[in-house]
Amino acid sequence: MTSTIVQKVWNFCNTLRDDGVGYGDYLEQLTYLLFLKMADEYTKPPHNKKMPIPKELNWESLNEKSGDELEKHYNKVLRDLGKEKGILGQIFTKSQSKIQDPAKLYKLIAMIGSENWVGMGVKDKGDIYEGLLKKNAEDTKSGAGQYFTPRELIAAMVECIRPEPKKTIADPACGTGGFFLGAYDFLVNPANYDLDKEQREFLKSETFFGNEIVANTRRLCLMNLFLHNIGDINSTSFISSEDSLLASPKITYDYILANPPFGKKSSMTFTNEEGEQEKEDLTYNRQDFWVTTSNKQLNFLQHIRTMLKTTGKAAVVLPDNVLFEGGVGETVRKKLLETTDLHTILRLPTGIFYAQGVKANVLFFDGKPASKDPWTKEVWVYDYRTNIHHTLKKNPLKVDDLKDFIDCYNPKNRLKRKETFHAETNPEGRWRKFTYDEIIARDKTSLDISWLKDTSLADLDNLPDPEVLANEIVENLEAGLESFKTIIGALDKSE
Repeated sequence: MTSTIVQKVWNFCNTLRDDGVGYGDYLEQLTYLLFLKMADEYTKPPHNKKMPIPKELNWESLNEKSGDELEKHYNKVLRDLGKEKGILGQIFTKSQSKIQDPAKLYKLIAMIGSENWVGMGVKDKGDIYEGLLKKNAEDTKSGAGQYFTPRELIAAMVECIRPEPKKTIADPACGTGGFFLGAYDFLVNPANYDLDKEQREFLKSETFFGNEIVANTRRLCLMNLFLHNIGDINSTSFISSEDSLLASPKITYDYILANPPFGKKSSMTFTNEEGEQEKEDLTYNRQDFWVTTSNKQLNFLQHIRTMLKTTGKAAVVLPDNVLFEGGVGETVRKKLLETTDLHTILRLPTGIFYAQGVKANVLFFDGKPASKDPWTKEVWVYDYRTNIHHTLKKNPLKVDDLKDFIDCYNPKNRLKRKETFHAETNPEGRWRKFTYDEIIARDKTSLDISWLKDTSLADLDNLPDPEVLANEIVENLEAGLESFKTIIGALDKSE
């Protein structure tokens, strides 16, 4: 049944593309209409809920109109609902119609109106929307991919962290909510927990907290959660529109799962006296940060550490520069090793993210109380990068690809881990342990550690697929370009 609806939803998207409506715009319009339709369904038996949507702006008010009258009314609905409070206002913030043809708008309303969305299983509704988000991320020109973490990677991170019921989960840059849904799927899976009524209620309304400063992305996130039965139309939103880096967190959390935005600088665009657009680097002067820097990722890492309870666990996707950069980067790494238990690093391959030119890692660390001795005793590194080749189309990342890492991580008892690397018997082992002293002795306390021999270019008979090679060249060029931009930026400032 889901596949037929997905097909229906997709076919209509293709019709609209002829009018210049891209996936992102289509997804937005779908979000507004789906929300109104589901809110309408909730007001009817057996739910009989009271909804905060004024009668003159509800689903039925759209259903009664067609032609130019419908177009005019739809614009009014979007404009007026954007002024409402709570989740309602956030879903409709800055909303506007992107469908120029009233006949097509009428058809889209009819298509959504023909289904009972509330009665559909959570998984079905969620799968439809997640499928749309993935498709949108693949549309590289829109740049939506930067808000989309591969769901297979999320599932592996969640499985390692193993969140427990009635605990809080936060993401300071939550995009379309992928980490929340990954954790939700883990918690509702009967193989992991048999949730009672109280635990289910906590999961719905008190578990997840996030920040997303881009209005369109925040809207998609709220809708994604809503379709998965997380949150309530009548409650206040737990996805804040504030920049999470601006201030110290008011409360701390049990789990933090995050993939902060790629791109090293936090910047703000403004118009100068000559009327030209300029970018200014943002530096966050926070008393609770170890260093003051405009490097976005180092700021997010510092911020995540402040968000974590002393009994909390974090899993964060970060680019390579965080692992090897000198100066403030080294200070942050040293402090992280001292104040938390940074126990695991997963080195990720290229070709798994929609944003190109990214070499990334997952850092797993546990919050700890203050102590005069460093909390990190050993760091375990899993190299899933050397000699691994993924592409988004022909060889995308699959859940099974990370199974060996999860087994090595040993989520149920990580104190009983065993190295697969052995200098004599298995020099190709991907799982290796380094002591705190070994890491501190490394140049700049670098955590960018690899020991495997790259055989891809040494063995000319087994060269990777041309597409893989081409992608890797692009990745390296893009990464190099980013470095040059940073240097130019620094030179401009010093003049």
